[in-house]
Amino acid sequence: MATEIVIAQTTIDDEEKAQTLALGAVEARLAACAHIDAPFTAIYRWKGSVETAKEWRISFKTTSERLPELAAWVAEHHSYDVPEWITLPVAGGSDAYLTWVAEETATA
Repeated sequence: MATEIVIAQTTIDDEEKAQTLALGAVEARLAACAHIDAPFTAIYRWKGSVETAKEWRISFKTTSERLPELAAWVAEHHSYDVPEWITLPVAGGSDAYLTWVAEETATA
């Protein structure tokens, strides 16, 4: 597979917002799919205080080529001042799945 596949992740504090971000990215062909993890407890430092919140993690499957557009889209539609945004390279996987990700995120 010549196309590099990546997983990009963010978190958000509301399940409906998570679904909106996931659906919007897939509809825009910025991600082939998105998984929303069950809510978990996040503990973090923010503006000098330690905070605790319930969050949902969204994992977008996309290509390195589409990643900049996905990152910009998520930043525009995310409700956080500083949303988590990390990317993980996919080191391997089935050719059929990786090809599907590349095809579903290809621009027309």
